[in-house]
Amino acid sequence: MSAMLEVKDLRVSYGKIEAVKGISFTVDEGQVVCLIGTNGAGKTTTLRTISGLLRPASGSISFQGKRIDSTPAHEIVQLGLAHSPEGRHIFPRLTVEENLLLGAFARNDTAAIKDDLQAAYDLFPILGERATQPAGTFSGGEQQMLAMGRAMMSRPKLLMLDEPSMGLSPLMMQRIMSTVKTLQSQGTTILLVEQNARAALKLADHGYVLEVGHIVLDGSGRELLVSDEVRKAYLGED
Repeated sequence: MSAMLEVKDLRVSYGKIEAVKGISFTVDEGQVVCLIGTNGAGKTTTLRTISGLLRPASGSISFQGKRIDSTPAHEIVQLGLAHSPEGRHIFPRLTVEENLLLGAFARNDTAAIKDDLQAAYDLFPILGERATQPAGTFSGGEQQMLAMGRAMMSRPKLLMLDEPSMGLSPLMMQRIMSTVKTLQSQGTTILLVEQNARAALKLADHGYVLEVGHIVLDGSGRELLVSDEVRKAYLGED
């Protein structure tokens, strides 16, 4: 079976600085795959390149067997690949519901959009309770729920989440991670970038460790959790 997402020898540069240095990895359908590493490792750059916000210097990105490394970002969304970015990037003056509907910008199936709006409210009840409230009045955790709900409104086959637990309380972080598992059980494939390596690896079917633009380790989430190298460098254990 071919991978849903296949990244081969990907290189991405900002001017003369090479941020991603020839990485290769795959995400199979139905999996949660995580990328972990310190700040500056190239994780966010990788997601931004997959979603078409950046262009690679070289290498290839294929989604469901189709090359997408020169495809415009809005067409990548239409193919079924959504990106919930680091920092959430919600629209604070728009209502919760207006933010969610922006996630369905490329769709015209009105009845199905209404169903998916209800699905977002079922997944995150607080969004439904405050549908008419300006999104900027939400807490960080509530904004993260909104960002994830908005990404799901495009009906993605693969959802990329960039640092979904950043700045959240431990309780809210657990809730977001539990939602990732729920989305997987509903059939969504997940590519997760997460600073909290322990939480990510507990969820992940497979994980990749990035250091300064290179993949230095990979294995199942369980294997990486017990790896001495990972435990010392990323889990704060001796």
